[in-house]
Amino acid sequence: AQLVESGGGSVQPGGSLRLSCVASGASYRNYYMGWFRQGPGKEREGVAIIGHDGATTYADSVKGRFTISRDNAKDTLYLQMNSLDAEDTAMYYCARATRPFFRAGFDQALYTDWGQGTQVTVSS
Repeated sequence: AQLVESGGGSVQPGGSLRLSCVASGASYRNYYMGWFRQGPGKEREGVAIIGHDGATTYADSVKGRFTISRDNAKDTLYLQMNSLDAEDTAMYYCARATRPFFRAGFDQALYTDWGQGTQVTVSS
């Protein structure tokens, strides 16, 4: 599958952005999908994941502020980000788990398809 992210940009603290990830080339509806991010000077980390069954998991740092969702009819994954702060500045990547119906968590080794990323910058 090919994954293409969009929706990044520059925003002031407290602002919102919605990221999108369009999948093509293969089915993704039966796969766990995730959003990951890598901030400046930091390792890439998991942000949010959503299962084929709609189950969601969030990193503690984004709980209550970010919402992951998916539209299988459009083969699109979303990440709604609210109340953004400078710590959210990062390159954001979407990824697909290695096999269908596999309950992948935040272990990045369990994701084999990755997008190129979309940059989110939060600053005043």
